[in-house]
Amino acid sequence: MQSRSDGSILALASARQDASRASVTPVSPSDTQCRVLIPERCVIQSSDVSMSWARSSLVTTRSGTWKPVAMNSVRGIGLPCVNGGTGEDFAPDAAKQGSHGSRGQPCAVRRRPGGPPPPRRPGKGPGRRHAFGRRLPAAHDVRRSYRPERAVLLERAHGRGRQRHTRIAPVRRPGQGDPDASGLLERRTNERRRNDGRRGVMTKRPLFVLGCLTLGTSLVPPVGFAQKRAITVETYLALPVVGDPQLSPDGKWVAYTVTEFSLKANRGTTRIWLADATGEAHGRQLTTGPGSDRQPRWSPDGRTLSFVSTRESGAQLWVLPLAGGEARRVTSLPDGVSDPLWLPDGSGLLVTSDIKWPAEQELEQRNGELPTDARLWTNLMWRHWDDWRAGKRQHVFTVALSDGTTKDITPLDRDVPTIATSGDGDVSVAPDGKEIAVAMHGDSTVADNTNVDIYVMGPDGSGMRALTTNRGADNTPRYSPDGKWLAYLSMERAGFEADRLRLMIMRRSDGRTESAAPSEITAGWTLSVGSYTWCPDSKCIYAVVEERGRQNVYRIELPSFRRAVTVSGGVNSNVAVGPDDKTLVYLHQSNTQPAEVWITGRQLSSHTDAGIAPLDLHPLEEFGFVGALGDSVHGWILKPPGFEAARKYPLVYLIHGGPQGAWDDNWHSRWNYQMFASRGYVVAAVNFHGSTGYGQRFTDAISQHWGDTPIEDLMKGLDAVARLPYVDSTRMGAAGASYGGYAIYWLEGHTTRFKVLVAHDGVFDLMNMAGSTEELWFPYWEFGGTPYANRALYEKWSPLNFVRGWKTPLLIVHSQLDYRVDLSQGYEAFTAAKVMGVPAKFLYFPDEGHFVTRPRNRRLWWGTALDWLDQYLRPAPATGAR
Repeated sequence: MQSRSDGSILALASARQDASRASVTPVSPSDTQCRVLIPERCVIQSSDVSMSWARSSLVTTRSGTWKPVAMNSVRGIGLPCVNGGTGEDFAPDAAKQGSHGSRGQPCAVRRRPGGPPPPRRPGKGPGRRHAFGRRLPAAHDVRRSYRPERAVLLERAHGRGRQRHTRIAPVRRPGQGDPDASGLLERRTNERRRNDGRRGVMTKRPLFVLGCLTLGTSLVPPVGFAQKRAITVETYLALPVVGDPQLSPDGKWVAYTVTEFSLKANRGTTRIWLADATGEAHGRQLTTGPGSDRQPRWSPDGRTLSFVSTRESGAQLWVLPLAGGEARRVTSLPDGVSDPLWLPDGSGLLVTSDIKWPAEQELEQRNGELPTDARLWTNLMWRHWDDWRAGKRQHVFTVALSDGTTKDITPLDRDVPTIATSGDGDVSVAPDGKEIAVAMHGDSTVADNTNVDIYVMGPDGSGMRALTTNRGADNTPRYSPDGKWLAYLSMERAGFEADRLRLMIMRRSDGRTESAAPSEITAGWTLSVGSYTWCPDSKCIYAVVEERGRQNVYRIELPSFRRAVTVSGGVNSNVAVGPDDKTLVYLHQSNTQPAEVWITGRQLSSHTDAGIAPLDLHPLEEFGFVGALGDSVHGWILKPPGFEAARKYPLVYLIHGGPQGAWDDNWHSRWNYQMFASRGYVVAAVNFHGSTGYGQRFTDAISQHWGDTPIEDLMKGLDAVARLPYVDSTRMGAAGASYGGYAIYWLEGHTTRFKVLVAHDGVFDLMNMAGSTEELWFPYWEFGGTPYANRALYEKWSPLNFVRGWKTPLLIVHSQLDYRVDLSQGYEAFTAAKVMGVPAKFLYFPDEGHFVTRPRNRRLWWGTALDWLDQYLRPAPATGAR
C-alpha cells in the first residue's frame, strides 16, 4: 500500500480529532518570531523609511531623530507604530546628494491619506503611464535596486542564487535546493535561486552602536524544568524538513512535504502530508511506500492530488483520487518529470523533462554497439551547477490524464523553461487554457548573457512569440485569476544576474496577451520581489521581499499599487492565498525555529517542535557600524548555549557567498548559526556591501571591488565585535563559502588577526574561475569584461597573487561536482598553503556539488569544520555540548 484507498481521505482526515492537538497547536504571533499584521495594527512600512534598534524601545530614522516604538517579537527590533492604518504609498524625497541622500534628510516620507501624489519620475516628459492609466511614481533610488536559492543565495558562488524556500507556490526540479539530496530523485539541479527580494537603501549614519546591543531575555529555565542542552550534529541532522505547502482550491486543506534523513541509508525520504486548515485535526501522512513523494499539486476541482514520485521508474507523475482509491502512475518519460502544473479544465497537466538533443547523439552514431563513457560537445553551458548538460535539453510536455499520453510542445534547441537565471516556476497557463507562458533564453549562446524573455504560445505549443524584449532576465510569469493580466519578474540590466527584480504586468484581452509596454508595479521601490502570487479576485498581489536579514510578505493593491506588510519577522515563503482572500498559508522559519507551515498567524504543523524543545537556542541579535563608503552596515550576533555575560568566548566570524546574498534570520540547512555556536562560540555574521536586502545601490557596490569595499566592511565589523566584553579578541576564527571562501583566501594574505580559517568552495584564482565556471556572464559583469580583455582587474583581486602573506591554519573544502567554482580552485589553494608552510587540510567530496547535502557527508563536514576550529580556538565546552 502506497496511499490510502479505504474511503475518502479527506473524510478520514476530518474525522481524526485530537483533544491535545499536539501536532497542530495554534501559536500566537506574539509568542513567536513571526508576526502577522492586519490593517488596523502597526506595521513596518519599509526599510527605506526607518531602521529600528536598541533595547530602550527607540527607533532611529534617516533624519537621526528618535521616537518611541512598539517592540516586535524578534528581539532587538523595534517596529514604529503609525497612525492611520497601513497600506499607504511612500513618496520619494527630494533630490539627494549622491545616491545615498543628503545627511539629515529622511530618505522617504510617508504620504498622508488624501495627500498629494508622489513626485513624477525625473526624466523625459511628465512621466510614464502604466497599463491602468495611472502615472508611475518616481523611483526611490534611480540607480536601482536585489538570491532566494535559494535560499538564500548565501553560498551562491556568484550572483544571487534563488533560495527555494523563498518561493510562493513553488515547483522544484528534483534535486534542486532539495532536502532529498540522496539521488532518489534525479539530480538535474538548476541552482539559480536567489535570496528573494532585496531592499532598503543604506544610510551613511550608523544605525546602531554596540553598546546598545539588544540583550535577549534569559533562557535560564524555571525551577522544575529540565536543563536545556546545546544542539549536536546528530540532533541537527535528525530534524525533519517541512516544505512546499499547497492550499486546496476550497481553502480547507493544506498538502505539504516532510523530509526525514537517515544516516544509515545516507539519504532523505520525502512524504506528502495533509492537514486540516482549521487546525482542528492532526496533520496526517498521506503517502508511503518506496522512494520519495514530492511536489503535491491540487487539481482545479480539489478532488485529485498530483505529485512526483520515485516509487517506480524514476521520478514520474502520479495522481491520487482523494475520494478514495490508489495512486496511479501517469507518465513513463525516460528522464523522469518535474514541475507539474494542472491545466484549467483538469484534463491533464504540464510537466518538464529532459530529453536527448539532438535525438541522434554523435558519439552514439560513431560508436554504435561499442559505447564509451566519453562525452563530446560543441557549445558552452555544457554543464550547469552539478548537472552535465551536454546533449540534453529541458522541454515542456503535456500529459493527458485519460491515457497518460505525453507530447513535447517545445521541440526547440533551447531549454524551455530556462535553466539559467530562472525564477520560481517559469511555466504558467492562462485561466481559459488558451495560452501558455514560459521563460526562455532566446539567444543561441546562453553562457555569456542573461537575455531570458517571457514567451507565450498556444496550448499545443503553436504560435510561440516573445512578449519581452529587454536584454535583462525575465522570469516567473503568472496569469491573474480573471485572465486580464500577465505578471512576471524582470531585471533591467543585461548580463547582471543580481539586478533588482521588478514586478511587471501586461494587459490581456480575448485570451491573448498584448505585446505592449509593460507596467512596473514596484516602480517606487528599491526593494526586489523574490516571489509572488495573485489574490483570488485579481485585485492584489502578495509578494515576498527580503529586507535587512528578513523575508517579509507584502500585499500590493491594484490599481493603486499601495502596499502593506502582512507577515513579518524571520523568513517567510511559499505563500498561498485562500479563496476568501483572508487566509494565508506559508512557511515560516527563524534562527531558533526550523521551517513549519503557518496559516494566517498560527502554526499549523509542528514536525520539528519536539526536536528543538530541549535545545538551548539563543535568538539572533542585531548590531551595526559605519562601514566602507561611510555607509551603515548591518550584522547579527549569536551567543552560545549556557552563555554567561562575565565570561570571554572565542569568536567564529561567518562570511556569506553570492556575493549578492545575505545572512537572514533563518534556520539554515547548511551554514547553521546554532551549529557553530554549539561548541561554545560567539557567532557573528555581517551583511557587507554587495549583500541583498539593503537597496540596489548597496548590492551594486561589490562589483569590480571584491577585495576592497566588502573586505573593509568585514574588518570594521570584526573591530566592532571584538570590542564586546564577552568576546575574546585573541581567539577569533573565520569561515566562509563561495564568495565567502574567496574572502577567506583574501584575508589569509592580508591579515593575521584570525587564529584559524575555513574555506568552502572558495574562489582562489580569478583567471582560472573565469574560464572554468559555467555561467560566464557572472565574471564578465563582476570584473568588467572577459579576462582576455580586462586581465588587470582579475589579477588585482585574485587571492593567488597574495599567497606570500599566508600564515594562518586553513581548512579547505571542495567537491568534484561543483561546476560553479571548479574543484581546481581548491586544489590550487591547498597547494599554495602547503608550499607556504601553512598548516592545512583538504576535505574532498567526490559526490557533492557546490552544496554538501548527503547526510553522511553533512555529518563529516560539520565534524571536520568544528574540530578544526576547536583545534586552534579551544573554547570551553558549552553546557551539554559534545
